[in-house]
Amino acid sequence: MKKRFENDLKRVYALLEERQKQLGAYFSIVESQTYDKAVEAFIDAFLEEIELSLIRENRVAILTRLINLRDEQMVQALEKEGKDALFITEAKEKAYLWVSDFYLKEHERLLAQIEVEQLLCPFYRRLLRGVHEVGVVLSLWQSAWTEHIINTINPLLELEYDHDEAKIMAMLHEKGLFDVEPSGKIGDRSYSVLEKLQGGYEAKAYALAFPTHVLHVKNVLEALVEDLSRLEEDNFGQKEAYIAYFNAIKEAFVEEDRAKLIGKWAQVDRTWMAITSPIQVGHPLEYYEDHYKKAVALEWDVRLSNPLMKDATKTLVRIEKMFEAVFEKSAHTSLHVKENVLLNLKRVQLYIGRPALFYAAEFNGLFSAQVVPNDETVTKECGKKIFAFADNILDSLRAKPFLKIHHEVFGKAFMDAERELVFHQPSLWHQVYEVSTIGHEFGHILWMDGDTETFMNQSGVFKNIEEFKATTGGLVAFFMDEDEALKEPLLRDTLKRAVGLIGWMKTGEVEPYYCEGLIHLHGLFQSGVLDFDGKKLSIHLDAYDSLKAWYLQTYSALAEQYLSKKDAKLFLERFTCKKEGVYVPNDARVASFVNYYWALHQSMGREIDESVKREDWLL
Repeated sequence: MKKRFENDLKRVYALLEERQKQLGAYFSIVESQTYDKAVEAFIDAFLEEIELSLIRENRVAILTRLINLRDEQMVQALEKEGKDALFITEAKEKAYLWVSDFYLKEHERLLAQIEVEQLLCPFYRRLLRGVHEVGVVLSLWQSAWTEHIINTINPLLELEYDHDEAKIMAMLHEKGLFDVEPSGKIGDRSYSVLEKLQGGYEAKAYALAFPTHVLHVKNVLEALVEDLSRLEEDNFGQKEAYIAYFNAIKEAFVEEDRAKLIGKWAQVDRTWMAITSPIQVGHPLEYYEDHYKKAVALEWDVRLSNPLMKDATKTLVRIEKMFEAVFEKSAHTSLHVKENVLLNLKRVQLYIGRPALFYAAEFNGLFSAQVVPNDETVTKECGKKIFAFADNILDSLRAKPFLKIHHEVFGKAFMDAERELVFHQPSLWHQVYEVSTIGHEFGHILWMDGDTETFMNQSGVFKNIEEFKATTGGLVAFFMDEDEALKEPLLRDTLKRAVGLIGWMKTGEVEPYYCEGLIHLHGLFQSGVLDFDGKKLSIHLDAYDSLKAWYLQTYSALAEQYLSKKDAKLFLERFTCKKEGVYVPNDARVASFVNYYWALHQSMGREIDESVKREDWLL
């Protein structure tokens, strides 16, 4: 990499940091006496569009939708003001379009600044512009994708099968409505959608279900490839890799034969794994939103690595040692799984940085970190990439308003310790993030065989234990090789996150994280770290060793479940079961606290904590 290009990367990274902090400052309209009146007017105009009253807690909800890209607070605000389900669905779409318009303009400004300063080189400037052009098309398509799958087909399935996930999954299997791998096996994800027929359903590839949108994507990608082929890339030698990647994406999008879809998208993943520059494009990879057919979402973005090149070697070493230790105690002799996992850990490409450009499905939420691709056949051949956005997350934590619910539930001493970490101990915070979040991403790799998810997802709930497996993998690795300075902040982080995930109880696309939180809470209560008397939560950080023992025992049992490839519901049902469409804890104490927190979350989840001033923490 040439020195000038390296300096340009640092400049672009600084522009991203500057943008993130400017966006975070929008929260000042609900906390500060001095704030930008134009921001308040912008927020209030949207509140009026979705018929919410112009009060502070509603502004918090809409700021959260805009800056943090989450809509559950907005939904709760709408429910609190008596809006019905149809109105809320329409409001969510209005919010998506509003957020999409906002960030498309932000991305245009960033690209214009890069052009004005002539940053990077012509090849990468054209690449970024091309990614943006594809992103604009995908962002338009996202509305149709959501309306068809999330708002139409899935509610229809639930109506027909009385909200019984097992019956829905059985029908999809029986009728051959899942996409298949090149080997003919049923795949763990789909690049097709269901359409209602008289007497049943049929599945259609994206290219047939959304032909106009796919044609637009094809045209933009072809123009991008044509231009890139005429430009030089002499910093990383990645020109041919990028061109192969964009061509593979085009071929995958236009594929009409369902039997070839997973194979075509696996080829996208293969070409993508060959791209190792600090400018990483992200394509459709995840499938959380669609509970049943697991249709892959329209993700599209650019991630930029931090030029300072941080790594997570210590966490990787911990993970490897822990995995081998737990495997040795296992009753299973699946040596090929052990060998594949260890090989995949060694081949991980780690990118720590910030999202630069993002579109479509990502206007409904960005990752704090990610490990991909999900295709285990490709992983076996090429390994995985882990992305971690620590700088963005820390900026976000510092910008978020101080909420009354945190003071009410956790108490002043606990929140003071958390704020001390976030505002005054960034180095320690990054170490905790490495264990909890990067450790989580490494944790996803463990115990996986090529067909593990397919076998374990018979009831459609694999993701609902996989997120717990990932987080706990990082925690158990730490427990086997502890750093004294991290023990308490890591425990606080685990506890606070588990409680906070209750707030996602009724947000379907993040149900796996809500379920993860319930399992953590089971352990936190069983170990004595948490107790609840019906009115107040008691926190006992000195029960750390008891919780550690619970995690070690539970994780070992979970590893056995993965090696046996048993239906995920068998593990999930030890902790929680679904009642009236919502998972509730089996343990009465946990259930009592979850009900308490959920009620509190609805009544005061957006109220500002007046007992503390942000200015006091900015010194």
